[in-house]
Amino acid sequence: MVLVVLAAAVVGLAGFWYLERASRQPVRDVPVLTPEAKAYVRHLKLSEVIMTAKETYLKQTLVEITGKITNTGDRPLRLVEINCVFYDPYGQVVLRQRVAIVRPKTGGLKPGETKDFRLPFDEIPESWNQQMPQLVIAQILFG
Repeated sequence: MVLVVLAAAVVGLAGFWYLERASRQPVRDVPVLTPEAKAYVRHLKLSEVIMTAKETYLKQTLVEITGKITNTGDRPLRLVEINCVFYDPYGQVVLRQRVAIVRPKTGGLKPGETKDFRLPFDEIPESWNQQMPQLVIAQILFG
């Protein structure tokens, strides 16, 4: 019996040590908007942005945001990511999801070019206020 209690104490201390050490590690590096990209944001125009909801065959609600992005600047873009921020009726954030609307495998976005985008969301918390989320440019990579 003493050995079982001693083993449980050792496992508990090891778990506490691991969690304490993990909490001191820096949060995973998320790319930030560089000063150069911040200055270029004014050249990106979102238009025809609409939100629709559909029921899937699994009886889940699929919310889709579709629209167009236009590059009115003079630089080609390889990647554009946005943060979609969903709120509850009290203005509290219930979901923040970072998604790419321009990516290299779709050819990037050339100066003067307009491309369609589609953002599907199937795991929005029920406390969501059913309003269009806030769309914020999170990263731009020039190509």
